[in-house]
Amino acid sequence: MHNSTAEIPHTAATYNETCPTQSPSSEFSLGVLVLLALLMVLLSLVTILGNSLVILAFIMDKNLRHRSNYFFLNLAVSDFAVGVFCMPLYIPYALTGTWHLGRSLCKLWLVMDYLVCTASVFNIVLISYDRFLSVTKAVSYRARQGIMSSPAIKMVAIWVLAFLLYCPAVLFWEHVAGHSVVAVDQCHAEFYNNWYFLLCASTLEFFVPLLLVTYFNMHIFHNIQRRQRRGSVQDCESAGSSSLSWRFCGLPRPGASSPSSEAEDSVSSLTRSWRPAAVANGPSRKESSSTALKRNFSASFSSKTGSKLQRDKKIAKSLAIIVCVFAICWAPYSLLMIIRGACHGKCIHKSLYEATFWLLWINSSLNPFLYPLCHMRFRMAFLKILCPQKLATPKSGNTPSL
Repeated sequence: MHNSTAEIPHTAATYNETCPTQSPSSEFSLGVLVLLALLMVLLSLVTILGNSLVILAFIMDKNLRHRSNYFFLNLAVSDFAVGVFCMPLYIPYALTGTWHLGRSLCKLWLVMDYLVCTASVFNIVLISYDRFLSVTKAVSYRARQGIMSSPAIKMVAIWVLAFLLYCPAVLFWEHVAGHSVVAVDQCHAEFYNNWYFLLCASTLEFFVPLLLVTYFNMHIFHNIQRRQRRGSVQDCESAGSSSLSWRFCGLPRPGASSPSSEAEDSVSSLTRSWRPAAVANGPSRKESSSTALKRNFSASFSSKTGSKLQRDKKIAKSLAIIVCVFAICWAPYSLLMIIRGACHGKCIHKSLYEATFWLLWINSSLNPFLYPLCHMRFRMAFLKILCPQKLATPKSGNTPSL
């Protein structure tokens, strides 16, 4: 993400006079360098094309313009910036060990790199939080579906917080310190070896977000498991005892005088509307009509509950995949960055650190492929773009909600 391992520790400007920077060309053969260059360029192209597809899908498919899906769009924009700006500028620097583009562009690259990578992490937290609300607080979440200002504010806040975490330090560290510790032919942040700053920043950038998304996922799975247990024990359609069935399902028991839930109120009001006809036809017709109505309502209530539970299961699984990929890609880099800062780069081999650095960027390449894997709406939108002839005559029916 943020720093190059092509540099050596720079504690003073005179260090390069006695020990010049060792470039990868002195470690690898020409064939290996060409292979590395091809892999880096390929990764950049995959990142650009994948996230471009997500952005294009939002533009062309109105079904994707759902309140929660805008957070995926925000994530795609940050990942797209990684592929179109951060990776291409870093490739020649990684291969040669020398920055040839000047100090101004170096500062811009550092600001963009820190900004978009941090925004990508914060977007994953925001997506997890939104899914957490949709599963555990479904009623209040649906009540805010039409409010677009709230998601827009959250999306802007993500970029503001991401900028404030690293970018002021990138821009003004050397001015506050009074001198620069970065060589002329290198490009990395001034706090590259400041262990205290790296520990604090990494905590806010990775460890706190990881704890938050873990907390949200645990509550989502706990909520789903609780509803599954409740549904298996309190199956409205197959319960043998009618009084237990009505009580477990939140419906009024036969003969109950005062309903105690929204479902009971609905059945009670509908039953009262049928009452004149039932009385006219005699007591037996009244009882059969009321019982049939309650059974129909119970079946509808159970069907809707089961559909919501299945949708929430898909949400939980897709979110778990995205979060696990995020943790795998970010954890090695975050840990090694802190360790390397503490020992000033002497205890971590630069090749190992470079591998974790690219693993972090791979997360931006994988995210677009996780969307169609986990979300049917994204899959259908991608098919419309890539294979429009196959969907020229779509069958009637509702698009799945995920």
